[in-house]
Amino acid sequence: MFGKKNTQSPKYRRKMAEKITGYSIQYVTEHTQSAEPDVYDDVVIGKGGCISLKDDEVLVSSSTENVFRCKVDEMDAWELMSGNGVSITGPDIEHGGRVRTIIVHYVYYRK
Repeated sequence: MFGKKNTQSPKYRRKMAEKITGYSIQYVTEHTQSAEPDVYDDVVIGKGGCISLKDDEVLVSSSTENVFRCKVDEMDAWELMSGNGVSITGPDIEHGGRVRTIIVHYVYYRK
């Protein structure tokens, strides 16, 4: 009845990239491991900006710089349960191809 989504397929990744494009950003955090094993921290890496799609890349821009840039076909993205943001994991072209996980929090607009 309910089909399982293939989150690894290029079609799903392109649809997700199109869905998150255009949102205004309140702030962006990076999910990093601390010195202790199995302990993770979220560090703010940017405030303001937007998410955009250029050619085949997703760009997360802060008010001063690009904080994350990844090929659409190499990213894993899922929306937060609150619907107020998205988590993106992938090799960051902007920072030497290192695989990073960032959490983008959207600007909240009351409807």
